[in-house]
Amino acid sequence: MTLLSVNVGRARAVDYTDAPVGRTAIDKRPVEGAVRIEAPGPLGVGRSGLAGDDVCDLRFHGGADRAAYAFAREDMDLWELELGRELANGSFGENLTTRGLDVNNALIGERWRIGDEVVLEVTGGRIPCRTFAGFLGEKGWVKRFTRSEAGPGALLRVIVPGEVRAGDPITVVHRPDHEVTVALLHRAATVERSLLPGTLAAAAWMESGLLDLARQYTEKYAGKAPEEEPGENPEEDPGEDPEGNAQERGEYAGECAGA
Repeated sequence: MTLLSVNVGRARAVDYTDAPVGRTAIDKRPVEGAVRIEAPGPLGVGRSGLAGDDVCDLRFHGGADRAAYAFAREDMDLWELELGRELANGSFGENLTTRGLDVNNALIGERWRIGDEVVLEVTGGRIPCRTFAGFLGEKGWVKRFTRSEAGPGALLRVIVPGEVRAGDPITVVHRPDHEVTVALLHRAATVERSLLPGTLAAAAWMESGLLDLARQYTEKYAGKAPEEEPGENPEEDPGEDPEGNAQERGEYAGECAGA
């Protein structure tokens, strides 16, 4: 298992983001040499965990629970085939492009050592947003990404800071005693809300936005069997959000990384 590239982005003005500042740093590019990664502080104050990487919309991006975003090269390759276009490392706004690591089946709370010192902990999966869709320029992208078998990629917090670089080995050093994976949590948060109560088995490690969603849903529907729960009608499209405002409406509060 290897870190193929470390990717960072600089803020630039675009017309496809709804961030109040009108800027995004989702366009990540691989960098050479070592990059410092450390806990950036709480959501709303902390930015990216990687040195040289900008975060523009502090309402939903950056902070300790979302210090970095990892995506597997194998999953990027699947998207290349589907989209019929080349996707360089960093194309999905990920900070860390991996090879040989099953990112989407990682457990929430699973820890990875990268290189000799850095340890990162999995906290959740990426929820796609308008900025991501605008950057990729693919029709129906939010829906397609949400429902794809390729998976959402993993959000990460920093347990042990240090430097990472392309070519570093990745080792899974801890797996908690539950069965909530990145893929399962993503499915629960987007298209099958009835799974949310079960994801609370990973509450101790879950990123704050998804944890709030799981708790609110569980409290609302505890002991009830609604005829139609959010995200479970096959005729609905819970992943499609053409205005990119699902996070503001409180439908889910995950991160569309890199914005």
